[in-house]
Amino acid sequence: MSHSMSDALEVAHAMADAARDAILPMFRTGLVSDDKGNGRFDPVTEADRAAEKAMRAVLDEHRPMDGILGEEFDDKPSQSGLTWVLDPIDGTRGFISGTPTWGVLIALSDDTQVHLGIIDQPYIGERFVGAGDQVAQMTGPLGPRPLKVRGTTSLAEATLFTTFPEIGRPEDRAGFERVADQVKLVRYGCDCYAYALLAAGEIDLVIEAGLAAYDIQGPIGVVEAAGGLLTNWEGGPALHGGRALAAATTDLLSAARALLIT
Repeated sequence: MSHSMSDALEVAHAMADAARDAILPMFRTGLVSDDKGNGRFDPVTEADRAAEKAMRAVLDEHRPMDGILGEEFDDKPSQSGLTWVLDPIDGTRGFISGTPTWGVLIALSDDTQVHLGIIDQPYIGERFVGAGDQVAQMTGPLGPRPLKVRGTTSLAEATLFTTFPEIGRPEDRAGFERVADQVKLVRYGCDCYAYALLAAGEIDLVIEAGLAAYDIQGPIGVVEAAGGLLTNWEGGPALHGGRALAAATTDLLSAARALLIT
């Protein structure tokens, strides 16, 4: 592993640790949420804000030249060509409901690609880390394990996860439903944890819409390092959010895309 990637991963782990420490004391405590007022219930809590502040403090100390794109606070322009993309709690609706399927998302990217990604689930202590062809590993209660997608090639044998109908426009949901009709099993509402499960070889497809960059860049780093694919519905980069399609294999990606885009 290059020294620069080793340094970046060390900082990323420190950020994830800091976010865990900020969030866990507030989980399942009846924490009050505010509504961002985007036309549907879009909650934010003090835990979101505290976690992003904690991660930004780590970056201010260790990577002051890098940019920051976070969900809760203003962007910081990059002076290094690299930007940290942060979602302190992806799945705040799940968080305020007490489920353990939300996560802390961290990515390091430039204008064209994600160099590393982390999906961290503080409550159950699972961390999924991907950095190109250098790192693809999860840690947790069962110990460290390599991340590797499974080899499913047929929609009829695939398990599909999504946040529809909670997120996404009706016309986007129609595309999702066409894929859902063809797969073996569909599960709903796991937010970023769905991408972690795909990278771990537990499921095969994730389809979402209405995403921001900070929702998807961490998952891109993890899924791609595990050998999976993550694009937009048209097959282009999903770096900036929008409609995302993650698949374990190219065959599944192509089959799903053909149904999504008609």
